[in-house]
Amino acid sequence: MNPMEKELMSINTNKENEKWFASWFDTKYYHILYKDRDYNEAQVFMDNLTHYLNLPEEAKILDLACGKGRHSVYLNSLGYDVTGADLSENSIIEASKSENEKLHFKVHDMRDVCDSKYDAIFNLFTSFGYFESDDDNLTTLKAIKHSLTEYGFACIDFMNVDFVIENLVPEEVKTVENIDFHIKRYVKDNHIYKEIDFEDNGEKFHYTEKVQALRLADFERMMEEAEIYLLDIFGNYKLQPFYKNKSERLIMIFK
Repeated sequence: MNPMEKELMSINTNKENEKWFASWFDTKYYHILYKDRDYNEAQVFMDNLTHYLNLPEEAKILDLACGKGRHSVYLNSLGYDVTGADLSENSIIEASKSENEKLHFKVHDMRDVCDSKYDAIFNLFTSFGYFESDDDNLTTLKAIKHSLTEYGFACIDFMNVDFVIENLVPEEVKTVENIDFHIKRYVKDNHIYKEIDFEDNGEKFHYTEKVQALRLADFERMMEEAEIYLLDIFGNYKLQPFYKNKSERLIMIFK
């Protein structure tokens, strides 16, 4: 699947008074458009990541920006004590149907320090870089740092901007559940945009996904300012080396 199909945060231009990153995720259409995500690939990534980190049995993991909780549910099945957190109330309501003694979900803004400390914090599938202010990115990194235990590790799984731009598909139509999603992609002002237009039951909709084009050097600068230690970098879900022009992902392990 094209990397752009798995990621990017969104703004609903029909509701300009709302925070853009809080609107699109709360619609049913977001989940319709992205219903064909690769769950097997996600599970392989979680297997590789938890093995690499050598997490203790029953480690406490925070799945930050968890959506409907697919990663949280799988991590819990491996035996971990998992909390899924997301700004979307609708996503958390849906995810909460899977709760058990060691799997919980809550509405949470990633810029806020958590009440609990975690052995690992995962921010997956480009769930970063959608705030309007660079200060919010730094605040988020600091919040992650302060929400870790003394020996905890964090992981941000971001797109590799150079690879995505090189392979950007400018226009396409994607039909899902009899809805024709007309999609346009472009780069502007150091952001990657995706314009989405479609019609359902006679009503027209328009959404614009938007994420900052953050590269490794940008993360390194922010992490240095946040006094975060970048421990390792990978370029795909098999945790193979990162190559600036070839890798699909930018996966960073830090504490």
